[in-house]
Amino acid sequence: MKSIVLKFGLLATALLILLQLSEYTYITRGFSAEWTVVGFAAVFLVFGFFLNRFMSKSPEPVAPMESAPELAETFVPDRSKLSALGISKREYEVLELVAQGLSNQEIAAQLFISESTVKTHVSNLLSKLDARRRTQAVTIAKTMGLIA
Repeated sequence: MKSIVLKFGLLATALLILLQLSEYTYITRGFSAEWTVVGFAAVFLVFGFFLNRFMSKSPEPVAPMESAPELAETFVPDRSKLSALGISKREYEVLELVAQGLSNQEIAAQLFISESTVKTHVSNLLSKLDARRRTQAVTIAKTMGLIA
């Protein structure tokens, strides 16, 4: 961002120096000073729009991580324990992604939810699994047969 602003400033300075050196003879021949200023303002306005469009591009979406197909096909979670603990379907999805080592931001991007919602789900999971940390929650869930 800073380099683009610097380049833009240098370009504007170079054009102004060029105009001063040429004493406006080639560019402004037959034009009044007002029209010259309007022309340069229009050029820089268009440049500003292109610069804004380039700078405001949204980041590339995070591609969902693929789980190992051999584990996904063979492992079946213990649904009775899930319901006994009161773990919802969405909380279970979050738990699986936590077990893969994803951050809250990565989980939010993959599940199309906000980061604060992920934090709420993780907090609920820690409470329901009686864990203090995410790693401890994953260990408890593996021991209970909830995740592979």
